[in-house]
Amino acid sequence: MYAISSRSSRRTDFLVETARSISLSCLFALAAASLLAQDAHFHNAPASSSQQNNPYAGQKAAVDAGSHLYAAHCASCHGTAGRGSGNVPALSQGATQTAPDGEVFWFITTGSVNNGMPSWVTLPEQQRWQLVTYVKSLRTSTSTSSKDAALPAATAPIATNAPPPQPPFTDFRFEEPGTTRKITSHDLPAPYVTESASNGPQVVGRPPNAWPKAPTGFSVQQFATGLNNPRFLRTAPNGDIFLAESEAGDIKVFRGITADGKPEQTAVFATGLKQPYGIAFYPPGDNPQWVYIGDTDAVVRFHYQNGDLKASGNPQHIVDLPHGGGHWTRSVEFTPDGKKMFVAVGSASNVDDSDTTPAEKNRADILAFNPDGSDLQVYASGIRNAGAGLAIHPKSGELWCSVNERDGLGDNLVPDYITHVQEGGFYGWPWWYTGSHQDPRHQGKHPELKDKVLVPDVLLQPHNASLEITFYEGAQFPSEYRGDIFASEHGSWNRSVRAGYEVIRVPLHNTNRATGEYEDFLTGFVVDNGHVWGRPVGITVAHDGSLLVSDDGSNSIWRIQYSGTTIQKSESSVGDHSTRTALQ
Repeated sequence: MYAISSRSSRRTDFLVETARSISLSCLFALAAASLLAQDAHFHNAPASSSQQNNPYAGQKAAVDAGSHLYAAHCASCHGTAGRGSGNVPALSQGATQTAPDGEVFWFITTGSVNNGMPSWVTLPEQQRWQLVTYVKSLRTSTSTSSKDAALPAATAPIATNAPPPQPPFTDFRFEEPGTTRKITSHDLPAPYVTESASNGPQVVGRPPNAWPKAPTGFSVQQFATGLNNPRFLRTAPNGDIFLAESEAGDIKVFRGITADGKPEQTAVFATGLKQPYGIAFYPPGDNPQWVYIGDTDAVVRFHYQNGDLKASGNPQHIVDLPHGGGHWTRSVEFTPDGKKMFVAVGSASNVDDSDTTPAEKNRADILAFNPDGSDLQVYASGIRNAGAGLAIHPKSGELWCSVNERDGLGDNLVPDYITHVQEGGFYGWPWWYTGSHQDPRHQGKHPELKDKVLVPDVLLQPHNASLEITFYEGAQFPSEYRGDIFASEHGSWNRSVRAGYEVIRVPLHNTNRATGEYEDFLTGFVVDNGHVWGRPVGITVAHDGSLLVSDDGSNSIWRIQYSGTTIQKSESSVGDHSTRTALQ
């Protein structure tokens, strides 16, 4: 089942199957050329813009003024100190920092509406330059770790006066552990029923008495604190827990669990990586020889033996990956037989036409390679961003993924999703979504693909920002959980009333397939519609069967264990929100 046929990417020739082999070096030469063409000027800014000088460059007064403008106009999406938020890229590093000031000024002025970036031409020219000056200052001001940056103190929750959402859609006010939900393709509204919202969260300190909430019978402990942008989690075959601290560029290891739910030992395995995210041990099984890391621009690997707490040497470069703006996380998985390596690379944009955008070459795809990085092929396409969550079903060996879908079509479009991945499957991006729904921004394009778009197995709340997934193979939880999927939902920015900021469970009912429903499992990270204190990212099953969840809002890892009390559930897939009282 893992003999992957050679295919074109999902572009116009998607339906043309050929037997030609693809040269890895040629493809990456083309990809590199495309990326260089895109990166030559920031967001395709005109060449003349690079010659514009910033009259306020480096001036403290301009930085101070720009910080206030940023807080008012930008922070809700791009995050505190430009560290990014959900699907919105960071400004404190990457292309924004390397581009000339004039090109950034041009982009602030022009915007890119389809990609969620408004034009700020209405701001006076001086203020736009002050914004540029402040953003450029973030490169040095954020050199200190985010774990040391004090979060604003939480305030009393502010009431949300919006009416209750209409099921099957929901928001943070109604997320409750044990509540079952199901969205189908027939439930989707038309595009633009509501305006496209800009409602990124302000992350604040955890309020007094705030704590993640799990179903009855489960308890939650704080496993680790004081971390630096904790993201992807992976359990090694010997039970050690590996963590990617993406902003810091390092990989940490936690060993053992004390009686009060803390790690017995903590070590730094590797440093100096470039936005590391995905972690995978190779070959699969109990005795790996390597640990592979998905950096934002490449896959690298370290020699590894069970029990290693520190890398024994420098990383070995395996293969370059498409990069340069947009989604930066790279999830890595191996087939159970170890013959193929999957790498998910998210899109460079929200919904740019990949026919005419060179920067989208081999992006919004799940790529397949040999473990040495050779023989690049496109395993599945039209997947806007699975870079945060690939997983292999422990019984069937099938690849599954967790996907961030597109923004800009309204509160309840387009659903994020979790699905098994069909080899050669096309999932719609950018022209179609959730089967035969055409994106109005690409009206009339590629009608021949309409009936080829696969409908994912489980539709989630739109804009949830679904990230890492794991299959529960532990022995601590009740037997009904065995084989089920748990997923971290980082939380929305493109909904008028936020959703997500939780961990969900996808029951598989002791089969290899999902039936479309999911359950709220771990909630409580939201203060109100403007503020959150936690954002789940990574998720893994510890050696003792407890569940570990990384949280880059509170810079911590949470541990969920089962105590044996009866589990209570409620149904909300067709329920009436009006029967509940929203306190926020």
